Amino acid sequence: MIIEARPILESIDPEILATLAARENEIAQGASTSSSTAALLALGSIPIALGALARDAYAQAPSDVLDVLQFALLLEYLEAEFYQRGVAASGLIDAADRTIFTTISGHETIHVTALRSLISAKGATPLAKPNFDFTAKGNVAGFNFAAGQYETFKVLAMAFEDTGVRAYKGQAPRLIGDAAALSAALSIHSVEARHAAEIRRLRGKKAWISGSSRDDLPAFTQGIYAGEENELQGGLMLSTLPGYSANGGSTAGTEAFDEPLSKAEVTAIITPFLA
Repeated sequence: MIIEARPILESIDPEILATLAARENEIAQGASTSSSTAALLALGSIPIALGALARDAYAQAPSDVLDVLQFALLLEYLEAEFYQRGVAASGLIDAADRTIFTTISGHETIHVTALRSLISAKGATPLAKPNFDFTAKGNVAGFNFAAGQYETFKVLAMAFEDTGVRAYKGQAPRLIGDAAALSAALSIHSVEARHAAEIRRLRGKKAWISGSSRDDLPAFTQGIYAGEENELQGGLMLSTLPGYSANGGSTAGTEAFDEPLSKAEVTAIITPFLA
């Protein structure tokens, strides 16, 4: 058996190397490192030191992972209760669409159960479900899941699902050190995207977001779409790529990529719905 000899640096993921390069610069300038990493560097044990730096650069503290899971649980509580109340309401959802929303409701309830179980398995107490105000502190005046309010119900559903897609995308990097949590979050993320596309279809909207347009949603929802006009991806400006203009220019470019939302941005979006 022939084993190809490769320099150690060629066997390391490029993203880790980029992070290590940044940390090396910090060390060269006297930045503090963990005592164990500093000792390894002092001993000149390069392979072991690189591993220690990689762990230092990428590992997530359990509290950080739990913070993401608890935050995701809050979002799922919001969606689960919204759909449960909608499906239970008499005369709210058109008969032709009831199966769709019953299915989505079931998905969101399962998300809640799964996240609570994952949090419990990590030795923490799941966040208690708060009370919700689906008028968003009066921004959706008079909404109470009554008959004749189906259009408003779909508007809110679109807002919640579009928020969920970007929220999970924004928190995924914080879970990189926990494979199980990251896998669960990404599995939910893709289903939230399917929900968003289906609800947009029911509303007669395209499934993707153009620029930072909120379509016909009320002004208070603009934060859900802020930043979606970004054309810089992976360090490349889309407008400089071959064929960009011929394929729809900036409109198509922003539609082709979804942007993340930070925890602070999502918190600002959902706070009006917290009673």
